[in-house]
Formats: sequence, structure tokens, C-alpha cells
Amino acid sequence: MIQIALFIWLLPLAAFVINIFIGKRLPRKGDWVSIAAIGASLVLSSILLFRVITGYNPDFSLHASLHWINLGGFKLDMGFYIDNLAVIMVTMVSLVSFLIHVYSIGYMDGDPLYNRFYAYLSLFSFSMLGLVLWDNLFGIYMMWELVGICSYLLIGFYFTKDSAANAGKKAFIVNRIGDFGFLIGLLVVFNFLGTFNLIDIQQDIGRGLLSGGWLTAAGILLFAGAVGKSAQFPLHVWLPDAMEGPTPVSALIHAATMVAAGVYLMARLSFMLSFDAMMVVAFIGGFTALFAATIAITQNDIKRVLAYSTISQLGYMIMAMGVGAYTAGFFHLITHAMFKAGLFLGSGSVIHAVSHSMKKIGMEGDPNDIRNMGGFKNKMPITHWTFVIYALAISGIPFFSGFLSKDAILGGTLAFAMSQSNPVYYLLPIFGFVAAIITAFYMFRLIIKTFYGKPQLKKLYEHVHESPLTMTVPMMTLAFLCLYFIYTLPSLGPVGAENGWLMHLIQKPFSAVAVQLGRPVYGITPQAEHFAHVNGLIISIVFALTGIVLAFAFYFWKTINVEKFTEKIKPLYTLSLNKYYFDEIYGATFVKGLLVWNQILAWFDQNVIDGLVNLAGRVMRVFSVFDGLFDQYVVDGLVNAVADITLGFGRGIRKIQTGQIQNYILGALLGMVLIIILTMI
Repeated sequence: MIQIALFIWLLPLAAFVINIFIGKRLPRKGDWVSIAAIGASLVLSSILLFRVITGYNPDFSLHASLHWINLGGFKLDMGFYIDNLAVIMVTMVSLVSFLIHVYSIGYMDGDPLYNRFYAYLSLFSFSMLGLVLWDNLFGIYMMWELVGICSYLLIGFYFTKDSAANAGKKAFIVNRIGDFGFLIGLLVVFNFLGTFNLIDIQQDIGRGLLSGGWLTAAGILLFAGAVGKSAQFPLHVWLPDAMEGPTPVSALIHAATMVAAGVYLMARLSFMLSFDAMMVVAFIGGFTALFAATIAITQNDIKRVLAYSTISQLGYMIMAMGVGAYTAGFFHLITHAMFKAGLFLGSGSVIHAVSHSMKKIGMEGDPNDIRNMGGFKNKMPITHWTFVIYALAISGIPFFSGFLSKDAILGGTLAFAMSQSNPVYYLLPIFGFVAAIITAFYMFRLIIKTFYGKPQLKKLYEHVHESPLTMTVPMMTLAFLCLYFIYTLPSLGPVGAENGWLMHLIQKPFSAVAVQLGRPVYGITPQAEHFAHVNGLIISIVFALTGIVLAFAFYFWKTINVEKFTEKIKPLYTLSLNKYYFDEIYGATFVKGLLVWNQILAWFDQNVIDGLVNLAGRVMRVFSVFDGLFDQYVVDGLVNAVADITLGFGRGIRKIQTGQIQNYILGALLGMVLIIILTMI
């Protein structure tokens, strides 16, 4: 299995290298290389999934590693950790990535950077698969950062557009904020435990080597990385702008896989989160689910509606991890990948058709704006019906996958609130249920304004047509994967997946924190869980249907006048339409504050640091003048005086050095006489 996992991981990397260097010179600019690589990864991951399902062992795990760094006291092994969670996640990533690779043949046809696009897709697939498979936090962090780089490259793919380039930078910078928390949390874990290996960390925490406040701090810091990658409040602002990338990018990275990395990280690290850390996770997730849904309800850009929908659904998953509904949260990650990737591909199909129609009639405008659409049902039947299936799934309607996973989350959240003595925890199921009704409303608002009613622009409508098979086949495949029985087999019961293969394989993992406490972290009784599940199921169905009916009442039957109703709630509508002004608030505070701080630092550098340096230079120049004078007149003067004296003495001595012997005899006699006289005296 380890060898198979290695090929799953490395094949997309090989495709990236080939496409980035020689892709332009290959037939079809090398798209088949990337498609073949991810297709092979899908086949291999499907083999792993088949083995896991037929083996039916919830405790299955396989670990292999190699020595990478050995510096005496510091050792780092790198390897793969394969369990049911990793196998299912790898299969999902490979499947969605493969379908989007195929879809991109039609969508990106004729793009001048066609081979580069496929190269980036392959690099992303390599990064995401590595993030899932690696067995230690350091390896996960490396792949985590590489995923961020791929996100930057793909969001800013149309880099000649300022909006795309700015969106890429925004995503990269906002993610760095969360990733910095991830890095600090990783270092806290290593400081206390001396290891990055996930298995060792779990065992060491179970022995109490990391506990109390430091354990909570480590969990929250690691969660900060998930807040960034999974676009949770308050780091959610990058995801809607990321829609500037090509639609296949939106489907692959910002709906199904990359943004799910944060949820996967929480699932992988759930064993080390203390109760306090879990509550931070739960409330951020629950609030984000409701908060993002209230923004999606007023947006008019088809991809932006889906972007805020993604943020909201990720909030559901994060909330589930926080309340201990581990299996439900991961289940929703898988079902969401299918219907949200499908929704983005469906929106791409619509945008593709509208864009081509606009070119034919010479019209300028935004092909994403649903106010220019309407009546596309008959023109694009495959896109329409698959879109309806995706919408039913995300709305939580029975017989579709989203109903099973969302109901499990809402039931788990309600059961948790019932098990706690503090009524504040009832906010969590309230967040979930209210977000559910809003989700159904905005999804069918989107469908009605796009596919139903009268065409808003008749000339545009006349030239709209269905997308090619390379685009519709992936959409139909994803629609099929939104049907409930895919996840309940071998059971065919439509109201729960407890007996299905997925929930059987993904059991809540061993909790090291529970071992430290000597009791379960959550005191949910089976009776409370059953009661919450039944009631949650009924409430979620009623709320979902209510949301759909309201959408038809507002936009199809028009029994409620939208304009008049909007006027009545104008302040709330304006807040939602403008995304609660978070971009403006961040721009006025953090961005401008940072720019002001940079100006202060520049002034300080120019006037204080440079001033001190320049002052020191001037002082040294003055000192050097005095030093030159001292050297010239004192030091050199003394040296020259000694020389002059020596020369004068030499000149005097030279006069008596005549070279005549009689003079020397006369001098000697005079000296003797002088000595005699001095002696006598």
C-alpha cells in the first residue's frame, strides 16, 4: 500500500515537470499528460479504497518512514501514514481533480497559457495529496505552504488583470496570517514533545507530556492555520475574491479540496484538542456558517454566491469538529466536495455560454451577473438539471447526500448542547439550523434567476447553448455522486448513513485528552444522541423546505414583492450586499494602518537612523580635519624636528671630518691638554 500511495503522490509531480518545461511542444499542449497522471492516481487511490472497504476495519492504519535529518540531538523522520481517513480523502481529491482536469479541456480551450494551467493543476494535486498522506506536522506544513503557492498561481492565473493579480496577493497574504499561527503551534508541540510525528504526538499527549494551558494554546494555534485555509471568520475575506481565477480553479481549489484542507487538519489533530480549544473551534465554525450564509443571500455574481456558500458549509464542518461530531464533519467534507465542485462546474458552464453569447452579439458586460440571465433551463438542460441536484444536496433535502451529512452535523450539535449545563451552547445548533434555511433560500434564488422565468436579455438568450461533453460529463458524474445511496451502501435507508460504508470506516478516533481527564470529553448519552438526531432530522427538513418555498415565493411566483421587502429591510440588505463592509474595515484599519506604520518606519529610518549615521559621518569628518592638522603639525613636526636636529648635528660633525692626519693629531693633543687641565682643577 505504501508503494501505491507513493505513486499516487508523485505522478502529478512528474506531470507538472513535463508540462512546465516541454508542454508547449507536446500534442494538445500536454493536457493529456496531466490528465493521465491524475487519472492514474485516481485508479490507484480507488484500489486502496476498495481494499479498505472490503477489509472493513475501522482501526486500519499503516505507517512507514525514512530517516531524513539526523543532527545528533535533532532527528526528523519523514513518511506516510495511511488510515481510512487518508484513503477516503486521497480518493476524493483524485476524483474531483480528475473530473476538473477533463472539464478544463472545454473550458480553457484556446487559452494562450493552456499548458501552464495544466502544469499548475498537477502541482496543486501533488501538494494536496502530500498534505493528506504525510505522517508528521513538519511534512504537512511543507505541503500546506506549497498548496498556498499553487493557490496564488491559479487565482492570479490571468495575471494581466489587476483584479486577478490583487486577488492572488490577497489570498496569499491572508493565508500567511493563519499559517503563522500554524507554525507557532507546531513549534509549541515540538518544544514540549521533541517530535513532529503524529503517532508519537498522540502517545505523548496521552502520557501527559503536553497538557493544560499549553495544550489548549497549541490546539488553537494549529487551528489558526485551518481558519486561513478554510476561510473561516475573520480570515474569510480572501475566498470570494479568489473567484477571479478560472472557474475550474474555483471548483478544484476553492470548493472541493484546498479549502477542505483545514477541516482535514482538524480531523487529523482532533485527538489533541482540549475542551476549551474545541469550543473555540465550534463557535468560530458555527458563527461562520450563519455569517457567510447571510452574505450569500444578496449577491448577484453567480460564483460569489457559491463562494460565500463554501465559507458557510466549511463552517458547518468546523463546528462539527468542535462539538465532537467528528464523523459527521468529515462526512460533510466528502459530500460537499461533490456537490460544490458540481455547482462551480455548473456555474462555469453558464458563464461559458453567456460569455460566448456576448461575443457573438458584441455585448459588453459581466457574464457572471445573474441579473443578465433567466430562462436558461431549455437552452442548457444538462446544466440545469445537474445544478438542481447539487442545490437539493446542499440544501439538505432527503434522498441526496447533503441531507445525510448535514443532518448528522445538526443532530450532533444539538446532542452536544443538550449534554451541557450551560445554555450558551444552544447557540451552536441555532447557528446551524438558521444557516440551513438561508442556504436553501439563496441556492434556489440562484437557480430561479438563472434558469427559470423570462430571459432578462433576449438577444443574449438566443445565442446561449449547452456546453460540450467534456464539460457536461464531469457535471453528470458529480450529480450522480450526490445521490444518497452512494454513501449508505450496503444499506438503502434514505434517512441516515449510520450503517453505510463511510460512517462505518470513519469512527471517532482515540482522544488523548480524554485519557488525561479520565473521562469522555463530551458527556453525550445514547438517549440524548437519538433524541437529537430525530428532532434534528425533522427540523432540518422543515427548514430546508421552508427556504425553498420562500425562494419561489419571492422570485418565481412573486407572491412577495422583492423590491418592497428590500426597502423595508434596507439597512440589513445593504450590510449583506456589501459583505458587512469587512473589506473596507480591513482596508481602513489593517491595510492603511500597515501603510501608515510603514511610513512611520520610513520616516524613522530616514530622519533618525539615517540622521544618526549622517551625524556620525559629519562628526568624523570634523574629527578627521583636526586629526589631519595634528598629524601634519604635531606628529609630522616632531618627526621633522628630530630629522632636522640629526641633520644639523651631522653637518657640524662633517666639518671636523677633514681626512687629514695632522688635524686629527692636533685634535688629540688638544683633547689631552684639556683632560689634564680638568684633572688638575
